[in-house]
Amino acid sequence: MASSFSFDIVSQVDVQEVKNSINQSMKEIEQRYDFKGSKTEIEIIKDEEIKITTDDEYKLSAVIDILKGKLIKRGVSPKALDFLKIEKAALGLVRQNIKLINGLSKEKTKDIVSSIKNSKIKVQPQIIDDRIRVVGKNKDDLQQAIGFLKSNDFGVELQFNNYR
Repeated sequence: MASSFSFDIVSQVDVQEVKNSINQSMKEIEQRYDFKGSKTEIEIIKDEEIKITTDDEYKLSAVIDILKGKLIKRGVSPKALDFLKIEKAALGLVRQNIKLINGLSKEKTKDIVSSIKNSKIKVQPQIIDDRIRVVGKNKDDLQQAIGFLKSNDFGVELQFNNYR
């Protein structure tokens, strides 16, 4: 029997699900009456960024709402999206880029580790690149740590894997 148990805390985006959500959003936009004749386009760039181009800011907000809905239905959290500023594009169009947040930043990992330590749960967190490994002597402590992390909002979507 193992002397200690562990799990990893990560924040990853399934890019294929994002692509599927974009395709579903474009199909819905093509069917909607308020988008007839508009030059609306959603594309993914290098699996890292979504680019939305449309006629005006009103349509841009509608496209973002549609995209968020499709992402949520496919299991991708809106917390994984970092909205950059709205820009003017050619021919009077507007454009907005949205970065996909993949991995935990150093600040987030430090914040998560310190909150785990402050919780007084008998586990040891350690930072490994852009993920956190949590080690404990019994599974109940690990379950308690997962529950604690789910109850707090760190501004990013957390997934728990490699539970052993």
